[in-house]
Amino acid sequence: MTASLNARDITLAYGDTRIISNLSLAVPDKSFTIIIGPNACGKSTLLRGFARLLRPSTGTVLLDGADLHSLKPKEAARKLGLLPQSSIAPDGITVADLVGRGRFPHQNALRTWSRDDERAVAEAMDATGTTELSSRLVDELSGGQRQRVWVAMALAQRTGHLLLDEPTTFLDIAHQIDLMELFADLHREGTTLVAVLHDLNHAARYATHLVAMRDGAIVAQGDPRDVITEQLVEAVYDLPCRVITDPVSGTPLVLPLGRRAK
Repeated sequence: MTASLNARDITLAYGDTRIISNLSLAVPDKSFTIIIGPNACGKSTLLRGFARLLRPSTGTVLLDGADLHSLKPKEAARKLGLLPQSSIAPDGITVADLVGRGRFPHQNALRTWSRDDERAVAEAMDATGTTELSSRLVDELSGGQRQRVWVAMALAQRTGHLLLDEPTTFLDIAHQIDLMELFADLHREGTTLVAVLHDLNHAARYATHLVAMRDGAIVAQGDPRDVITEQLVEAVYDLPCRVITDPVSGTPLVLPLGRRAK
């Protein structure tokens, strides 16, 4: 297994509050790696460490063998894209202009807007079903529409690695599946994806590499069929459940036991 993106013995903290201590994780190249775990377990903090938003107090995050924090911002942004958990668009910006900002890392004094940029934006908007929204103000959109526009901007960036922090937030079930299928297509085309998800069944269906966290540590990782077990789900989430085989995908399907079932 090769891993262009990996964390080596990193410690991540907010001020004096340590969230993750001495954690190592190698993200397999061209994988769809999904991080799961209960609230406040450190999964979004780990993603922030991978995204250069949080500098490790100890240890190193490496991208293509170089310390991620040693790279210039534009150089890092050409290799690594991020869809954060919540984003705020500038006032009065249209959808097309916001998606176009995904091409900023590719601009410099000698290279301005090009046909490649135009094509990248058009393809990203088509893939996310936002083309018809191009002239609309982002402020006017529903939460689900805005989420798809932010995804389009991340796709327009055209990076080898794409980080996704709870990307299905605000979306109804149909749009959740559409988006997960889009990410699966990107994975098949060679993009390495790292996503934080709350939905265990989405994670089990779409991940090629699953990482389970609790209390700032990795407790299991590997193929979803090996990771998602009744024992693991109860240990990580304190959730008694049954795990069966999904009749559609053949992947694990988690059925929580409610009070009546128990």
